Amino acid sequence: MSESKIEHRQRPVVSVIEAHRQTEGGGFVVRRPFPTAEIDNLDPFLLLDEMGPTDYGPGEAIGAPDHPHRGFETVTYLLDGAMEHRDSTGAHGVIKPGAVQWMTAGVGVVHSEMPTPDIMARGGRAHGFQIWVNLRAEDKMIPPRYQGFEASELTHTELQHGGRLRVIAGTIGGLTGPVDTTSPATYGHASLAPGDQIDWDVPPGHTAFVYVFSGAVTVNGTDAEDGQLVLVSRDEGGVTVANHADATAEVLLLAGEPLGEPIARYGPFVMNTRQELIEAFDDFQAGRLGSIPAAGTGVHRN
Repeated sequence: MSESKIEHRQRPVVSVIEAHRQTEGGGFVVRRPFPTAEIDNLDPFLLLDEMGPTDYGPGEAIGAPDHPHRGFETVTYLLDGAMEHRDSTGAHGVIKPGAVQWMTAGVGVVHSEMPTPDIMARGGRAHGFQIWVNLRAEDKMIPPRYQGFEASELTHTELQHGGRLRVIAGTIGGLTGPVDTTSPATYGHASLAPGDQIDWDVPPGHTAFVYVFSGAVTVNGTDAEDGQLVLVSRDEGGVTVANHADATAEVLLLAGEPLGEPIARYGPFVMNTRQELIEAFDDFQAGRLGSIPAAGTGVHRN
């Protein structure tokens, strides 16, 4: 599929980045292409984690208990399993397969993402993604916001050879996702059957990359396989993702307007200066970021 009938000019590939496995949160294993010792961020994106896939037995499922954030956005997209979100604004949502939550921490929020009671009791497969999106200096202290969308609420279309494109945010192939992003960003998930191709016209100047998490594809003429991220330049033009293999491939498509601002980050806080980090820790320790209301008293958002 193509964005338009206008000739699609491909951006040069800058690098192919290998994801590495490590343990995060309450002990779950993630596959992470960045940040690493070599790559700190892909402005405005601060982190991309693939969580699982992991098969849990009864009582084994792991999540992320109460923890704070300030200065950026956390995005969770699930393929398998179910997670329950609660935060200090009173927002409450259950993230099911194919669903997404986009949480703007802003001035500060305490939240948790834990397996649902059913998943804890029965076990099952857990697989999904978390990305962190930075906020401009002028937006780092805005009020927190929570957006949750079910799989059926995401914009999607069938591809020519039987695959599917889902758009969470921004526009790909003429489809616009439902998430209202704080700064311009694009987030899509494509399942490409053999022979499928996507021509994606990325907004001028935006950072853009494709993360392959199953199978193999060609991105602007460069081959990439499971666990590899293909970063393209910010030159004018777009991205062509094609599946020339004999099995379905799964990819994430991400782009965003770079902020070009200083980044001071430590643990759950991302600010512009060290002093702002100190103030964030002080505010959290003093309880000024709030606490999660008891179950049953929050506002259900999904």
